[in-house]
Amino acid sequence: MRNTQKLTLTAMMVAIGTLTSHMLFIPLGIVKVFPVQHFINVLSAVLLGPYYALAQAFGISLLRNLMGTGTVFAFPGSMIGALLAAYLYKKTKKVGFAFAGEVVGTGILGAIACYPIAILFLGKEAALFGLVPAFLVSSLIGAAIGFILLKIFMKNAAGRLEISSKV
Repeated sequence: MRNTQKLTLTAMMVAIGTLTSHMLFIPLGIVKVFPVQHFINVLSAVLLGPYYALAQAFGISLLRNLMGTGTVFAFPGSMIGALLAAYLYKKTKKVGFAFAGEVVGTGILGAIACYPIAILFLGKEAALFGLVPAFLVSSLIGAAIGFILLKIFMKNAAGRLEISSKV
C-alpha cells in the first residue's frame, strides 16, 4: 500500500472514530470507554503499521477532546494500545498478537500511564483500581470486534485469491 493510500485510510479511520465517539461510549466513573477506538486501533495496526496507527489514535483522541466527547485519558490509553498492537503485528504477522497488543497496551499499560494524570487532575489516589478494569473491558470488546472482522476479511480475501489463481 502506498503512503498516499495509508494516509487516506488513516484519515478515514480518524473521521469514523471521531464521528462515532458521541454515539458509542460507556461512561464508567471518571473515564468514558470507547470500544470503537480499540476496534479502529486493531484495524490500523494490521492494515497500516505502527506510525499510522499511532497517528490515528492521537488524531481521534485530540478531536474527541476538542469536541468534548473524550477525556484526557484517551491519549495514553489509545496511543499505547495502537502502537503495541501494530508493533506486535509487524513482528509476528498474526492478528492475534495485534489483539493482545491492544488489550495489554490499552487495558494495562495505558491505564497505568493514566494513573499520574488522574492524580494530577482529579486528586484520586485509588484511580488505578478504577482505570484498569474499565480500560480492560473496553479494549477487550473493541479489539475482539476488530480481530473477528479481520479474520473474516482475511479468510475471504484468501478464498478470492485461491479462486482467481485457478481460473
